[in-house]
Amino acid sequence: MVKHQPLQVYERQLCLSCLTGIYGCRWKRYQRSHDNSTKWECLWFIILFLTFILLLCWAFFWWSARNDYSEFNWLLYNRSGDWTDSTVAIVTTTAASFTYVAFLMILALCHIAVGQQLNLFWLHKTLVTAALLSTIAGLIYINRLWGDEWNTIVISLQSMGPFLHIGALAAITMLAWLVAGQVIHVERTNSQALLLLGYLGAILCLYLAPLAITAPCLMDSDHLSPRPAVIGRRGAPTLAPENTFLSFTKALQQKVSGLEADVTISLDGVPFLMRDHSLRRTTDVDRLFPKRQFDGASSFSWAELSTLNAGQWFLRDDPFWIVQYMTPKERAQVANQSVCRLEEMLQLAVESNCSVLFHLRRPPLGHPRHVSWVNDTLQVVLRSGTPQKRVMWTPDWDREVVRQVASGFQQTSEEKLSTEALQDQGILQVYLRYNQVTRSDLRYEFSANNLSVTLYTVNEPWLYSALWCSGVSSVSSDAPHVLRNVPYPVWLMSPGEYCLIWILSDLISFAIIIGIFIFQKWRMSGVRSYNPEQIMLSAAVRRSSQDFCGCMLFPQSPHRRC
Repeated sequence: MVKHQPLQVYERQLCLSCLTGIYGCRWKRYQRSHDNSTKWECLWFIILFLTFILLLCWAFFWWSARNDYSEFNWLLYNRSGDWTDSTVAIVTTTAASFTYVAFLMILALCHIAVGQQLNLFWLHKTLVTAALLSTIAGLIYINRLWGDEWNTIVISLQSMGPFLHIGALAAITMLAWLVAGQVIHVERTNSQALLLLGYLGAILCLYLAPLAITAPCLMDSDHLSPRPAVIGRRGAPTLAPENTFLSFTKALQQKVSGLEADVTISLDGVPFLMRDHSLRRTTDVDRLFPKRQFDGASSFSWAELSTLNAGQWFLRDDPFWIVQYMTPKERAQVANQSVCRLEEMLQLAVESNCSVLFHLRRPPLGHPRHVSWVNDTLQVVLRSGTPQKRVMWTPDWDREVVRQVASGFQQTSEEKLSTEALQDQGILQVYLRYNQVTRSDLRYEFSANNLSVTLYTVNEPWLYSALWCSGVSSVSSDAPHVLRNVPYPVWLMSPGEYCLIWILSDLISFAIIIGIFIFQKWRMSGVRSYNPEQIMLSAAVRRSSQDFCGCMLFPQSPHRRC
């Protein structure tokens, strides 16, 4: 009797099963294939790659825009009338979508690396299409609603340029394994040359990218400007209700150099602090005056305004996720806040010897103070005893009259005008959004002409550090407690140090890539030189010739197993 041995033994390949199973729902061995991917599946790979790149840009945008989440929510409030923190849902969805698409992208690259045919499962195709379309819709919506925020990406790219360069260099170096395998595997010389030239071109661009990187913190420490002063924008609105006495007190506890507020004139001529056009968001006007809750804030008298509560909304909406960390005493203080008069804020500033900056909103036509609104505010400032040199006066209305009455005011412009126009108007300070100026503007336009610059709204340490390195004199912040913990720029590197890191990174990357290509060439050549007949023969377990002859001569022997 002859015992047959199998010619082929299958080994369980758990990693390969998971790879093809998760990506294409091909869990069985017979469903796998080393054939070339179809044009349809190649098209889906391109769609997956484009979705990955788009989601990467979308995620980077929301990371950069973290400084302005409150501004985005306020824009949505002005459109819908309801305050919600929409950024939580957007960021969570973006993170989940990017993680999912990035995982599929890694699986697709692994398919290519092991020579498996691409076959994306229909459910993945549906979800990738949904992610692509929703991201495109989000980009269009943001461009219409919040188009100015795109400049933030430029600032963040400049600020994080050296680190992004090293990360991109590491990523393209790891792709060398995949590219080398494809170059060696492809039989057509034209395809090999095209793939290799494309990869080498991308590497060359990354190797030379530092020549175009102009990060503001790439400088010698000797050239670093003094630490920018911090102004509490509406007090400290991330710690207490905005534009309230408690908010300004909290800001002063964080050692701010100035207080900033929004001023509105009441029906009887009392300047009070309110950001919104109406009182719905930050007071309980809907409870006390339900029929007037949509009216303008300036249509109320001070007697009516003084009855409103301006703190309970903060506990209810919790706009900055901080209420849970408050003590019962702090919650009681917040709940008892009322609408704050300009006079109260000025008295607090005088006691603390800090500067003041406020923005006036002109009452509508037909309002009793429509003409005298500037004079009403000016008289309150003069009566408060605030030193004129500490008042940053921003309204352009009747600026010449104000200059005659209070010549010591620091005349401040909220528009980006030419230095000649600013000097002609006698303006010594400008107050602009942080993405309205460039580094060259700060160093060669404003600083060269002795113009002080205050930028708003700066809440993130990385942005504060970048502006610090750019030479900004002061910033306005919603989170002075965060910037207080930034005694030095987040990172500061001399050009010589970065040049050394740049050259070493390029050399290490180039050495790794050369090593990968050599190893892949050696490995593939070893596989190709192996005789297929030897593979078939080695799979069969053969008996020695002596055992075979013994079985034929003595088939009935009890000591012989045939």
